Amino acid sequence: MTMYYRDPEVLITSSSVRMNGREFRLPELIQVWYTKGARSWGVIAWRGALGLTIMLPLFVGAFAVLVAVTMDASVTTTLTWVVGGVLLGLAVVPVADLLLERVDRSYDRGSRSLEIWGRVREGDVLLLRTDNAQRFGQIYRALQRALEPAVRR
Repeated sequence: MTMYYRDPEVLITSSSVRMNGREFRLPELIQVWYTKGARSWGVIAWRGALGLTIMLPLFVGAFAVLVAVTMDASVTTTLTWVVGGVLLGLAVVPVADLLLERVDRSYDRGSRSLEIWGRVREGDVLLLRTDNAQRFGQIYRALQRALEPAVRR
């Protein structure tokens, strides 16, 4: 028996599939497909807010340099504004790394619910529902490999 995927809720082997508290032998699954739920605009707004959080200090720093170059002030004042603007722009770098990591994790989770459905003799059954796009992809690919004709004998 070959194990294709296993976590606390899902087990996919070369002989059976256990998901959503139910177990099916592979020959029982006539057809398997997936559906995508509605997009979560809250997740998308969160990604946009993170992007703005990264960009705002850069814009403020660039604005400070622009003001320093265009204002009629002493060299010391102009230099102070330029250095302040550059330092503000550079201060974003460590924070941007943390925020970009959060954006990456947001894309791993996805912005919509994903479902795996199967057809058995009794009708259509929901095998799995998750918001985690990365986990969904791993499970669906494992299920495809388990159901490949070369594997099923």
